[in-house]
Amino acid sequence: QLQASGGGLVQAGGSLRLSCAASRRTFSTYLMGWFRQAPGKEREFVGSITWGGGTTNYADSVKGRFTISRDNAKNTVYLQMNSLKPQDTAVYYCAATSRFGATIARDYDCWGQGTLVTVSS
Repeated sequence: QLQASGGGLVQAGGSLRLSCAASRRTFSTYLMGWFRQAPGKEREFVGSITWGGGTTNYADSVKGRFTISRDNAKNTVYLQMNSLKPQDTAVYYCAATSRFGATIARDYDCWGQGTLVTVSS
């Protein structure tokens, strides 16, 4: 129901845009989130956006560098990542939930397959 894409290899300071295409069923949920998981680390919240008003929320580690947006007509959510750092290297996942303000992985019900982002120094 969720299909993430757009990952790849980029140099530090560069940019990437990830996309997450949602099915019509997932589209009815309230909140879309992005998470990431680096090797040996827990999955961490990156940011989220509401389908309705487009209200966004970001982790402190990405605030000012990453931007989440959505295209309701295409049922797609985007994660624009600028000024990338080697520590941003991870598998990035999109997820959906009906829980207001959710920022932890277990509160999300539906997950995409993940897309790998590698930032070289």
